[in-house]
Amino acid sequence: MALHDDRPVLTGLLALVGVGLAVGLVLGGGALAVTRVLGIDGSSGASTATDAASLYLPRPSRTEGPSGPLLTLAAEPGEGSSASQEPTQEPSKSDDAEGQISLSAGQTQVAPMGQIDLTGVYPGGEGRVLQVQKFVSGGWQDFPVTAVVSNETFATYVQTSAQGVNRFRVVDNDSETASNEVKVTVG
Repeated sequence: MALHDDRPVLTGLLALVGVGLAVGLVLGGGALAVTRVLGIDGSSGASTATDAASLYLPRPSRTEGPSGPLLTLAAEPGEGSSASQEPTQEPSKSDDAEGQISLSAGQTQVAPMGQIDLTGVYPGGEGRVLQVQKFVSGGWQDFPVTAVVSNETFATYVQTSAQGVNRFRVVDNDSETASNEVKVTVG
């Protein structure tokens, strides 16, 4: 009697092991060939990214402010949509504007957990870390998001599932300076 007649399960398992071994050898050989072609052979002569990398951080320095007029866009769709209406020009920066945080939201309405882009300007706040806060139950509470001021500007985003009108602001906890609040409808 032949082996395959008495034990078909054993014969099937041996065939599977043989096919798996053959496929593994073919794939391993292919991977070896690809690494040799790409030069990933593990030789010590190859340079690594850490060999040539260096980190240089320049000292922060004041930059010139924008030379053109600053424009304020309508916050709500439909608000100020008249073609004859001119955009409002913000007052120019002065010494008393130093330290004031200006915040704006990229969206006025989002779906639950939709991205709300928060951007702003913080004159004199270079390198500061701003804490995002949300108005909840009659008071401001820290939201688990921060933004870093670079070139006197900052940008971050938040997501919330709390439906209705949500109010956000940013705060510089070091100087206790707070921005204006922005309102975004979630729903």
